[in-house]
Amino acid sequence: MNEHPARTPQRRAHRYAAYFAPPIGSAWSEAGNQWLGRCAANGQTRTQPVFESLPADLQFKLTSAPRRYGWHATLAAPFTLLPQIEEPTLREGLQTLCSAWEPFDMPALEVALLDDFLALVPAQPSPALHAVAAACVTGLRAFAEPLSPGELQRRRAAGLTPEEDALLVRWGYPFVLDRFRFHLSLTGSLRDTAPPAVEALRAAARQHFAPLLASPPLRFEAISLFAEPAPGTDFVCLAQMELGR
Repeated sequence: MNEHPARTPQRRAHRYAAYFAPPIGSAWSEAGNQWLGRCAANGQTRTQPVFESLPADLQFKLTSAPRRYGWHATLAAPFTLLPQIEEPTLREGLQTLCSAWEPFDMPALEVALLDDFLALVPAQPSPALHAVAAACVTGLRAFAEPLSPGELQRRRAAGLTPEEDALLVRWGYPFVLDRFRFHLSLTGSLRDTAPPAVEALRAAARQHFAPLLASPPLRFEAISLFAEPAPGTDFVCLAQMELGR
């Protein structure tokens, strides 16, 4: 397990999450951190890449949402710990979950428009990705507080299907299990963004990640524990727990 004690909150965090994140310091990690303009492992800002067809201020604005959460793909969405559970117990539970899985190669990734945002997504289905994500959702739910009425209302305001609403109530997030789609977010919502700007963003992302997308597959070797230290603050990476250990 790769710990990041210097970045561990000094008190119980507001929320925790289980994410996939490329190994800290790897080419995949650095490319994502540069694209977003921030590293969740050390909290440092990064200079975003420059593209002739994409104004820097627009790029910064449209990447602000994923920048707060850090370079990741969600496995178990952010949740609040039950009052009787402390962070070390959560870490032990996640480590136990990781020990049940072996590392594996992920499918090739591609830049795509997913709903109303850009993301890196698998070019083909991956049963292994879905299985690990499902294990995180079901295995960590016992540590989490039920959603408050206000949070349920906020989630439902997006317009959920009956199936998604049932998943929200049972598992705390609507896009899990059969509704899960693995993705590394590249932007926030582009719903109000002009089509030429969306295309410029898509072209820039393809250019930026091209060397990695043409390389050997990204390995899924660890599950990362992230935390939101206080409401509204940037998420930080607390630890990367290796699979099979």
